[in-house]
Amino acid sequence: MSGKGKIKVNDNGPLLVTGDVELIDAEGNVFETKKAFSICRCGQSSNKPFCDGTHKKIGFESEVIAK
Repeated sequence: MSGKGKIKVNDNGPLLVTGDVELIDAEGNVFETKKAFSICRCGQSSNKPFCDGTHKKIGFESEVIAK
């Protein structure tokens, strides 16, 4: 990897974050993360802001294409 962080939008799933990034809440607190982690897009995770796989159970659908 080139040192930059990346965010990949997965079809029908979470945002996959890789690289050197900080995830910070609205109050400025830093979440503990790994080198790669997934952020929930469906809004139903019991471990927000992280994905717990619930999108598969509820049939979440979203396919975002860059234009």
